[in-house]
Amino acid sequence: MGVAIRDEGKKVNSNINVTPMVDVMLVLLIIFMVITPMLQNKVAINLATVENPTNMPDADKEDAVVVAVTRDGAVYLGQNKVDPSELGSLVRDKLADKTDKMIYVRADERAQYKVVEDAIDDVRTAGVEEVGLLTQRREGNQQIGGQ
Repeated sequence: MGVAIRDEGKKVNSNINVTPMVDVMLVLLIIFMVITPMLQNKVAINLATVENPTNMPDADKEDAVVVAVTRDGAVYLGQNKVDPSELGSLVRDKLADKTDKMIYVRADERAQYKVVEDAIDDVRTAGVEEVGLLTQRREGNQQIGGQ
């Protein structure tokens, strides 16, 4: 009777299996592709440029109430298009549980002044204490504003 000797140590597989890594990377890529558009919480607007604006870092916070006016006169509350006649009541609802009664207005540089003025009047009648008008610094693309 003979003894069976196995030489498995000589058959070491030194190839790296990259399939699981590629699977993980593709899943991460898909997740980032889905989430990235959701992070954009602003309506596309060309802000007016100014020389000496006031910095308003609170406008970039997640819970900031932002009213946007596009150049064609559409009014947005956050990313939702709203009817200008309903803007005051919607802002009042959003500010009901907040202690800081401030909103930020992002108006396109080519928007009609009357539409912007009406939007500000609507939010002021809703009980807003302060309105920040967001602008853009002339030299750079940093979003800042002045009151």
